[in-house]
Amino acid sequence: MPRRQLSELIDALTPALEVQREQVLRARRGHERLMAPGTAAKAKLTPADRVLVTVLHLRKLATMDLLGQLFGVTAMTISRTKQEVHPLLEAHGHPISTSTARLRTPADVATFLAPDPAKTKVKKTS
Repeated sequence: MPRRQLSELIDALTPALEVQREQVLRARRGHERLMAPGTAAKAKLTPADRVLVTVLHLRKLATMDLLGQLFGVTAMTISRTKQEVHPLLEAHGHPISTSTARLRTPADVATFLAPDPAKTKVKKTS
């Protein structure tokens, strides 16, 4: 997925994610907010992170444990995030296809993202 397309997807889903988060918090509290937005604990993942984590997991690029390590959260947080964001992706008409790459460790990610030295030509200067 090109970076521009991911940015557009994040921009399209962010308002729905914020409404959804507010509804979940309201249901958990059992009433409306008593304090102004932004004064309580911050979310562990930003809306952009939530969309990215979900896309990466749906593409089957990385395990929940690996995504948790990369984003500094638990695998349970990744699982909950995927359960919340996946229906929004489908509702907005953004099906995510699987990838052939499979990453299981941070070293796998580094290897996957590293440029291939055999294909990279460096011009030497005198």
